[in-house]
Amino acid sequence: GWDVLPTPVDADTLARAEAALGFRLPPLLAALYTRVGDGGFGPEYGLLPLLEGKSSGGEPAVVEKYLGMRHSDDWGWPEGVLPISHWGCAMYACVDCRADSAQVLLFEPNGGDPDHAWFIDSPSLAAWLTAWLDGTGWYEEDNEGLELPRWRHARTRTTQA
Repeated sequence: GWDVLPTPVDADTLARAEAALGFRLPPLLAALYTRVGDGGFGPEYGLLPLLEGKSSGGEPAVVEKYLGMRHSDDWGWPEGVLPISHWGCAMYACVDCRADSAQVLLFEPNGGDPDHAWFIDSPSLAAWLTAWLDGTGWYEEDNEGLELPRWRHARTRTTQA
C-alpha cells in the first residue's frame, strides 16, 4: 500500500515508543523499525508505523493501537503483545514481547469468543519474516485451510492496564 518505504525511526523515537509501552521491543523488531523503515513492509498491508502516523490502510501506529486495546473493555488485550500488522477484518499479527523468541501471534476475533481468538502464527519473528519472504505463510493461497495452534496464554495476561 505504500508508494515509498517510510524512513526508519531514530533512536529517540524508539526510546519514546518503549517508554509509552512500558517495555522494550525485541531486538529484531527494534532493528526493523530503526534500520529498514517505519512500517510499510511485510505481508499483506505491511507493518504498522511504530509511534506516529497511520498505516497506508488508515490503521493507527503500533503504540496507539496497543495502548487502545489494553485499555479497552472489549477483549482484555494481553500485556506485552504488540499488534504490528493488520490483516483486515479486525485481524492482527502481534509480537509477544515477553517471549525470548518474539513469538508471532494471530489475533482473529471474528468468532466472537475471546478464548478462541488467539493463535500461534510463528515461533519467532525471524521465522515469521522468513515465511513471508519464502511465500510459505498461512495466508498464502497454497496454504489455504492450514490450521494454526491456539495460543492459550491470553487470559492469564489480560489484567487491565
